[in-house]
Amino acid sequence: MNEEQAKTIIGEDVEITGNVKCESNIQLNGKLNGDLTCGGQALIGGTSAVKGNLSIETVSIMGQVNGNITAKDKIELKSTARLHGDIRAKRLTVEDGVTFIGKVEVNPTGNAGNQTKPAEEKSAATQSEDDAPSSDSGGKGMFRR
Repeated sequence: MNEEQAKTIIGEDVEITGNVKCESNIQLNGKLNGDLTCGGQALIGGTSAVKGNLSIETVSIMGQVNGNITAKDKIELKSTARLHGDIRAKRLTVEDGVTFIGKVEVNPTGNAGNQTKPAEEKSAATQSEDDAPSSDSGGKGMFRR
């Protein structure tokens, strides 16, 4: 997303304390101490610092975020991004050089994460003896498909 696509641009000399909600695209270059909820695309610029959670459609991060991110579609972590928090999205792009501390859930189908567990258990239960993990692996078996 470039500046022409962003309906709202928050400059690098702006500091906001409180939650920000928007339905269109936003570019944040300043500081935000609060949550960002956006129905469009968000660009967190290289000079930005966010202390709060993000709930957005798509986000591209070049700055610093301390909080959890939930994206309906895609999260892009650019090489200058520094993220401390958990992320959840359908798609994820991470460039070389990113600093990220947290958990990731990427699920292209959009199903809840706990719905995949029964399917895994079922496939493990229906495997043939030839596909069984070897006992010398310490319980961390590899399955051949």
